[in-house]
Amino acid sequence: MSLSRTSLAALLGAVVVLTAAACAPQPQSTATATATASGNCATSPSLHRQGQLTVATDSPAYTPWFDHNDPSNGKGFESAVAYAVADKLGFSRSQVKWVVEPFDNSYAPGPKNFDFDINQISSTPARAKAVDFSTSYYTANQAVLVLNKSKYAGATSLAALKDAKIGVQVATTSYQAVLDEIKPGRQPSVFNTTNDEINALQNGQIDALVTDLPTVFYLAGTQVHGGKILGQFGYHGGTPEQFGLLLGKGSGLTPCVNRALAALKADGTLDKITSQWLSASANAPELKP
Repeated sequence: MSLSRTSLAALLGAVVVLTAAACAPQPQSTATATATASGNCATSPSLHRQGQLTVATDSPAYTPWFDHNDPSNGKGFESAVAYAVADKLGFSRSQVKWVVEPFDNSYAPGPKNFDFDINQISSTPARAKAVDFSTSYYTANQAVLVLNKSKYAGATSLAALKDAKIGVQVATTSYQAVLDEIKPGRQPSVFNTTNDEINALQNGQIDALVTDLPTVFYLAGTQVHGGKILGQFGYHGGTPEQFGLLLGKGSGLTPCVNRALAALKADGTLDKITSQWLSASANAPELKP
């Protein structure tokens, strides 16, 4: 699993994307185009296997995206999103079949053995040359990780971190986010890798590290002994890191999953899933200024 993977899109923006996707030329058969246009996604010829929705993710599947390394139990943010999308597409829970796809292989060119992959995969222009991405189902905030024993472990605002020694990784959005949002009294320390940040935190060279929220989840759960997720904060000064469902290039299902996500945003389901699994369960409160 990658340590660094590049507010949810507004409904109006999603509709614009969907309109563009529907109008743009698609390398698909006439039968596939007909099924997509009619909205009959559950019987689309583009399905990897008829009668089921094949969903991929990596193994192990980490909390809070999944629960107990079991994507099929419907628990965890991405498991819940996958089943909600499946429902909008017209598939029952029993028709959803999970397969393992390593993260680094998911966006490689070539045919896929799944209908879509959900694995905190950032939609980037480089990756989009080889695969399709849906509209965003999650936009990653910045987050702060400290040690439980730190004097900043009880901080509940960004202002409380002004005197902290903060570390960030080079060439990331986090550096400017720290300057603009936390406004620390000293320049952030910049590290070449996430491992360097972890070592600096554990050795006391820095009081806190700031990176994207998904990476903080991963670090707190698997890499940093005694780590505490202090909280998250939004930053709109850089390019947001947005996660999309990954599909094969030119998949006839791409418009289908875009419509499904738009419906989940419109009826509030996606917000509820996000709140349940990424805010409450992950214990990442919002850090106010």
